Amino acid sequence: MTAAHALLVAAGAAVGAPARMLVGHWARRRLGNGAPTGTLVVNVAGSLVLGALVGGGAEPGWLALVGTGFCGAFTTFSSLALEIWDAMEDERPLDAVRTVGLSLVLGLTAAALGYVVAGDL
Repeated sequence: MTAAHALLVAAGAAVGAPARMLVGHWARRRLGNGAPTGTLVVNVAGSLVLGALVGGGAEPGWLALVGTGFCGAFTTFSSLALEIWDAMEDERPLDAVRTVGLSLVLGLTAAALGYVVAGDL
């Protein structure tokens, strides 16, 4: 990794973090106030973008800017883990399992879709 790549990561993260906040709030307003709604939307969208980058054979600079920087700040595993933890502590194990299942299925599907579509372009 070069210093230029580190700057690209920082630039991508500077856009990704506020985008996560805005998209998360938008998703909760539009799709319901359930705790994992915003996290699920940003993680699935980020998976789609990462799949497209890799499927499209993105250059290292683009991977640093968009993959590591933007998607790294846009997506969130820590919020997902907290939401699962909260569901378990509130004795809502079905919600916890549903959150894990939806995150895995939708995230992997989005990544595969992005990979295939970008690879065909």
